Amino acid sequence: MSAKGKRPVIVIGLGRFGGAVAETLERMGHDVMGADTDPGRVQDFASVLTKVVEADCSHSRTLKDLGAAEFEAAIVGIGNDIEASVLTVLALSELGVANIWAKATNEKHAAILERIGATHVVFPEQRMGERVAHLVNERMLDFIAFDDHFAIARLKAPPAIIGLPLVTSECRKKHDVTVVGVKREGEDFIHATPDTLIMPDDELVVSGRIAKIEAFSALVSE
Repeated sequence: MSAKGKRPVIVIGLGRFGGAVAETLERMGHDVMGADTDPGRVQDFASVLTKVVEADCSHSRTLKDLGAAEFEAAIVGIGNDIEASVLTVLALSELGVANIWAKATNEKHAAILERIGATHVVFPEQRMGERVAHLVNERMLDFIAFDDHFAIARLKAPPAIIGLPLVTSECRKKHDVTVVGVKREGEDFIHATPDTLIMPDDELVVSGRIAKIEAFSALVSE
C-alpha cells in the first residue's frame, strides 16, 4: 500500500491514452510508476508522476527489475506497436500481475491481448469516435456508452415533451428511455419525478439503449 493509502499502479506507454490515465490515477491518490521508451515523454512526466523510467517493458526481465509483480494493476497504453503491446501484456501475465488493462487498436489485437492475459481491453479511439458522432448533432451535450449498448446521455429537452410533466409525456413507456434528472440554467440539478415539468432550454440526463436515446433526442413536436 502506498503512503497515499491507495495501491500503486504501473502505466506502460505514456502517449495520449497512457499519459492521461497515469495523470488521473496520480491525482486520485495512487503512486504511479510510468514507463516509456521515449526519453522526451519520460522527461515530460518526471514532475507529474511518483516515478518515471525510460525502459522497454516488452522484456520480462525489465519488468521484473522494475518490480512490476508488486503493483496492484498495470495499464499498457502501447497502441501503435502491436508486437510491443502483446509482449508487454504477456510478460506482465507471466509475472503474475492479476489486473492488466491494455489498449487495443482493433478487434484482432484485442482478442490476442485477452488470450495472453489482459483482464480488461479498451478501445479509446473507437469510444471517442462514437462519442463525437453522437455529439455532432448538437442535441446531445454529453454521452457515455457501455458495452451492452446501454448509455447515459445529457441532451437538450426534445420539443415533443416541452411543457409537459413527465407523467404525461410517458418517456419510458413511449420512448423506452428514463429521464433521470433535469438541469436548468442557474438552478440546482433536479432529480426527475413524474410531476417534473419540462421547460424550454432544459437539459435532461437520460438513460436507456443507445438506439432509443438517439431516437428520443431527435423527437420533434408531436
